[in-house]
Amino acid sequence: MNLSSKHIDLDLLTFKESLSTKEKGGKKYIFDNIRKKYLVLQPEEFVRQLCIAWLIHTGINRNNIQVEKAININGLLRRFDIVVYDKSIKPYILVECKSPDVTIDQATFDQISAYQVALNAPYLMVTNGVKSYITQLNHVEKTFYFFDAMPDWRLL
Repeated sequence: MNLSSKHIDLDLLTFKESLSTKEKGGKKYIFDNIRKKYLVLQPEEFVRQLCIAWLIHTGINRNNIQVEKAININGLLRRFDIVVYDKSIKPYILVECKSPDVTIDQATFDQISAYQVALNAPYLMVTNGVKSYITQLNHVEKTFYFFDAMPDWRLL
C-alpha cells in the first residue's frame, strides 16, 4: 500500500507544551490526563499523549476517551491504544499510536483492523506523531477509505 499521499497533517507536536512531564529517580515521566497518573515517558507514550491532547482540542470530551484497555481478539488478549466513544457509548474512533521512528505500513493497518473486528468503530486513526492517517474500513471489500481532511466528528 502506498501511503505517501494519504496522510493528514495534524501537527501533533503543537500540543507538546500542554503535556506535563516530571523527572524522578533519573527517569522521565509524562502525565496521562485520562488515566490521571504519570507514566514512564517512552516514545510511543509521548505520541499517545499528544494524540489525546489533540483529540480533546478538536472538541472530544475527555470522558469519552479510553486508553490502553484489554480486548479479546480470537482468544488472545490485546490492548488498544485509544478508543473514543460516542454518546451511546459505542466505539466511534479507534486510534493506534506508534513511536515516531516506526514507519506506518500495512502491518500497522493489519493490527488496527484486528482491533476493529472486536470494536467495530466507524473511524480508524493511525499516527506516529509525524504522519497520521484517518480511515474507514470497508468490511465487504476489506479496503480502507482514507480521508484527505478531518472528518466531521461534531456528532459526538
